Amino acid sequence: MLTTESSSHYNNLEKMSVQDILSSINKEDKTVPNAVEKAIPQIEALVSQIVPRMQKGGRLFYIGAGTSGRLGVVDASECPPTFGVPFDLVVGIIAGGDTAIRKAVENAEDDWNQAWIDLKPYEPNENDTLIGIAASGRTPYVIGGLTVAQKAGLLTGCVVCNDGSPVAKAAAFPVEVVVGPEFLTGSTRMKSGTAQKLVLNMISTAVMIRLGKVKGNKMIDMQLTNEKLVNRAQQMIIDELNVDAAEAEKLLNQYGSVRGAIESVQK
Repeated sequence: MLTTESSSHYNNLEKMSVQDILSSINKEDKTVPNAVEKAIPQIEALVSQIVPRMQKGGRLFYIGAGTSGRLGVVDASECPPTFGVPFDLVVGIIAGGDTAIRKAVENAEDDWNQAWIDLKPYEPNENDTLIGIAASGRTPYVIGGLTVAQKAGLLTGCVVCNDGSPVAKAAAFPVEVVVGPEFLTGSTRMKSGTAQKLVLNMISTAVMIRLGKVKGNKMIDMQLTNEKLVNRAQQMIIDELNVDAAEAEKLLNQYGSVRGAIESVQK
């Protein structure tokens, strides 16, 4: 039996008090970062392969079904506002299409051929990276996509929550985060989903830092899409250039970005 499908350490959940339910979930959640820590060498190996390809113009694609697919879409969609990159540099693709983000599309994950069909409009090439996300590690949609991508010369990686899975075998650089049984048996949106979210955060953030999208510890290329972010940008300029608020506002208005404002003074 897959670890992700094995029986919960807890029983008679319906008889638990609310406090016991919440405390037990929290107890299980605390184990997730430790499982992720054990996978850091695998994550490092994958990131180290992604960066030089993206420096040559490559893109990063995520594929997955259900919770895993949604997590890929979330991570990809947050890269443009966070790092100021084009919307098609990091792309999340979910089995069943965008409809599946909000509503389950039955049997979408069982089609071995569909992932590559979904990728083809992007004209993937050897500088691109495809990361398959699948808690179980046996999703046909993901296995098929990785298998064809590897034959086409793409870099392939994955994030799974079972050891020795078919998805991991289909990826050149697998990341295996074994979090153990879920509090609610088989509900991989819980610990497995949390683990996948943490790993995707690590991958995309590390890649963007290595691509020069961060200065010090600041998101200097972030998009200024609301008042909160404009205020954050002004504070970055204040901290970096040691100027007052009025000057920071002036520089930001003049150059349109934190990077532009800082480089205009430090060049």
